[in-house]
Amino acid sequence: MFTLVEMTDTVRIPPHLFHIKLNDAVIEELNNKFANKVVYNVGLCIALFDITKLEDSFIFPGDGASHTRVHFRYVVFRPFMDEILQGRIRSCSREVSLGFFDDILIPPDALQQPSKFDESEQVWVWEYETEEGTHDLFMDKEEEIRFRVVDEVFVDTTPTGPKVSEAAEADKEAKKSPYSLVGTISEPGLGLLSWWNSIG
Repeated sequence: MFTLVEMTDTVRIPPHLFHIKLNDAVIEELNNKFANKVVYNVGLCIALFDITKLEDSFIFPGDGASHTRVHFRYVVFRPFMDEILQGRIRSCSREVSLGFFDDILIPPDALQQPSKFDESEQVWVWEYETEEGTHDLFMDKEEEIRFRVVDEVFVDTTPTGPKVSEAAEADKEAKKSPYSLVGTISEPGLGLLSWWNSIG
């Protein structure tokens, strides 16, 4: 779920940070830049792990800040494919969103089957069949759930110049999440933890 990623970046240290140690200033600036941000094709950055190398610092004409090339390792949230994760249901609609990382979706065809969406309760229901008949097992909000990661989607959200003819489409694209996961619970042992405690 969490990995260490080696990264390189040129860190700009503004003059008001010159009074502290270079290492401390670099750590502060790296965390300001990367913490809780998604890096395209890398994942969600959590925290700086360590600095492996500091190159020479330079001050460029017209800019009083120092610029230092830094090699470092960052702790990143990026589950591998088929990893089993556990989280909580954040909301139910025609898709299910889970976990501390809000952009995890479980599409309807990846639920335990047969499942239906209960419009009155606004929750998904697994129609579990037993010898005594069918039991409705509800997927309520805030319930703990276990799921398997089946796909990840990165969207390049780098700003581009405005396109007059496609302004509405650009606005729609801007609302997309830069990193999302797709999960499934359509296998034995997956789904709400309470299901398997009560079934077993």
